Amino acid sequence: MTSDFALSSPLVPRVSEKDAKALQYIEEITRNAATFQETVLAEILSRNANSEYLQRYKLGGATDRETFKLKLPVITYEDIKPDIQRMADGDRSAVLLASPISEFLKSSGTSSGEQKLFPSTQEELDRRHFQISLLRAVMNSCVPDLDKGKGLYFLFVRPETRTPGGLLVRPASNGMYKSDHFKTRLHDYTSPIEAILCADSFQSMYTHMLCGLLEREQVLRLGALFASGLLRAMRFLQIHWQALANDIETGTLNQKITDPSIRDCMARILKPRPELAELIRMECSEENWEGIIARIWPNTKYLDAVATGSMAQYIHLLDYYSGSLPIASMVYSSSECFFGLNLNPMCKTSEASYTIMPNMAYFEFLLHDPGSPASTSDFQPPKLVDLVDVEVGKEYEPIITNYTGVYRYKVGDILRVAGFHNASPHFHFVRRKDALLSIDYDKTDEADLQKAVENASRLLREFDTRILEYTSYAEKKTNPGHYVIYWEILVKDPANSPTDNVLKQCCLAMEESLDSAYREARVVDKTIGPLEIRLVKTGTFEELMDYAISRGASINQYKVARCVGSTSILKLLDSRVISKHFSPSLPHWTI
Repeated sequence: MTSDFALSSPLVPRVSEKDAKALQYIEEITRNAATFQETVLAEILSRNANSEYLQRYKLGGATDRETFKLKLPVITYEDIKPDIQRMADGDRSAVLLASPISEFLKSSGTSSGEQKLFPSTQEELDRRHFQISLLRAVMNSCVPDLDKGKGLYFLFVRPETRTPGGLLVRPASNGMYKSDHFKTRLHDYTSPIEAILCADSFQSMYTHMLCGLLEREQVLRLGALFASGLLRAMRFLQIHWQALANDIETGTLNQKITDPSIRDCMARILKPRPELAELIRMECSEENWEGIIARIWPNTKYLDAVATGSMAQYIHLLDYYSGSLPIASMVYSSSECFFGLNLNPMCKTSEASYTIMPNMAYFEFLLHDPGSPASTSDFQPPKLVDLVDVEVGKEYEPIITNYTGVYRYKVGDILRVAGFHNASPHFHFVRRKDALLSIDYDKTDEADLQKAVENASRLLREFDTRILEYTSYAEKKTNPGHYVIYWEILVKDPANSPTDNVLKQCCLAMEESLDSAYREARVVDKTIGPLEIRLVKTGTFEELMDYAISRGASINQYKVARCVGSTSILKLLDSRVISKHFSPSLPHWTI
């Protein structure tokens, strides 16, 4: 095992004493990963020994790995959903953990359309902030003089609600942005806290962009949580640059910005700057937007956004807008757990990997073998390996035990071991285990898609029409991206075939059937465009089968792929399209 991150390297810029300590800590925990993992597990089990969950499996206060693995099952969300519901309804007893919970962190949603809720504590929030401080130290060690400028980050809060028992429900990012920890770092950003905490996404984005333009020469990095967020910001600039330039020229804020806290804040910031306004007009009025980021923010050193997994499809667009600036995919995290950091953030985005931080949770890994049976019996439990025992080149699904009451939980991601940093592995994010389609943080699997198609097909019954075959594609070349569904239909009476309006309603029916994450992205964030149905000629799917057989597929085992990505297959499908139909309105979504 070798370390690819050397503090003494002459290529590493000099860092502050605080950053040096953080980097040394990373070296310590990754060098002693096995010891830290054993300590973490013992601490989790001893703290929660009196919880109902651990007593249910008769752990008897044991804190060793052998007893833990023998007695506790590997679980999915459905296994603990009743316990979490009790807590959400107001049960304050030690159901899953001994510590009182402060809130529920909201995940992106299940295949049934429900949100996943995970208990959290103030201590867990502090633990995540500490990991962010390690991230900053890594970045400072790789890119010199970041303290001499600011970051233009497009950060947004999302709607919050409460459980029947009165506990707060929100995404993990909301808690981060509203914390005292974050407020101490505001001098690093061009945006005021009022822009970040504004619940109106348009007003928030407008203020982010306006402040970023005002401090264009101070900006050293542009960032968002995901690559799709940066593209959304660029599209926003393309649409609203004239209004932004007018605000800068006159020193007055657009009347569409009505949030009182933002207006008060911007009244102190905005002053007439006609020269800057003219520069923005000159750059943005050009038809060619290639390299626009580097032209408007000339001192930008890199982009900061997750661009791995499903986000990798956006790399070419970010390269276009930025003039191929480096993209730092820094963090692998979820509502369930903060997993790891990219310790080589300036690498090629396609090579980005995340080193698991062994102090955050207890990690086990289930070997992912597509050729093996999909499930295991009660008599043959899955064989899991510990963090330090994974093998380079193999793919695994992470199983986590965290400090906040989740034990041996299947996360549902597929990771490939890229190597080791000291004794801790670093992984490439491959994909979600069951996801077929994904544009932003949405994850649509085959069951979701099948249900949506079935619901939409009901609208065709009065036309005596049925769907013969279908497949799908996540179109990410548009901004925002959208789902494309290819249908081959059988119309018994051409004189009574479904109209364009009916097929548009089919699009909307499919969207209404998809989960809350998809609908929230469509309605609130507007990071997914209207779903599209493309009708193809009769016989198209027969041609697809012939193509697959010509490439070596068995006619006996051939099945229509419910999601396609091959350029040749998409070309064949699109050459057979006879009509296109888009969802006419937004699907229903409430907090």
